[in-house]
Amino acid sequence: MAAISLTKVQETAPALVSLYKSAGVSLTKHGLDGLRAAVYLVVDYSGSMKPYYKDGSVQALADRVLGLSAHLDDDGTVPVVFFSTDVDAVTEIGLADHRGRIERIVAGLGHMGRTSYHLAMDAVIDHYLASGARHPALVVFQTDGGPISRLAAERYLCKAARLPLFWQFVGFGDPGSRQFEYLRGLDELAVPAKRIVDNAGFFHAGRDPQKVTDAELYDRLVGEFPKWLVAARAQGIVRPS
Repeated sequence: MAAISLTKVQETAPALVSLYKSAGVSLTKHGLDGLRAAVYLVVDYSGSMKPYYKDGSVQALADRVLGLSAHLDDDGTVPVVFFSTDVDAVTEIGLADHRGRIERIVAGLGHMGRTSYHLAMDAVIDHYLASGARHPALVVFQTDGGPISRLAAERYLCKAARLPLFWQFVGFGDPGSRQFEYLRGLDELAVPAKRIVDNAGFFHAGRDPQKVTDAELYDRLVGEFPKWLVAARAQGIVRPS
């Protein structure tokens, strides 16, 4: 059973009903129906991301993540971290006020900088630990390029492997760009030599992320989550539900 009912979504966020239904299909397909998990969204606010804010791609991703979260978490909100050279904002999006929410947040942010993955990861870890959450978390981490400090990002990912957090990286932009070679490598870091479990996935949403169908996006967002849950439970990282 979903954390938030279809009726509640129809009442509070009717524009998200189709996303909610698509997310439910993917969760059932991957054996995750009835799972409880926190959902985070991390979005790149570096200068090269400007076109994706302008054309609505970031808002569309936020809406899709909300549709997924409604099945997994009953509070109707998703914590969101905006990052560039530093952490630009830690805020949230909710079912009741999702329309135009990204634009309203960005209007209050400053200069679009460069790309520091590890600072955004640190913000998520701090938020999760401070929340007192009992359930694991799926972190949707969107970016259009590699980090300023590759070593720091790898170090954070490996240290975070001992926490009940799964990092699903999503690339926007040219699929052939060498910027994404690092993320592919991060996805494949050795277990257990580098990290106790495989706690990350990566997929590329292309130059026009809004063209990725809802069904495909949800399948990619949750596709590696079940395997991680099994490994994390075996290591005592995630408690049995």
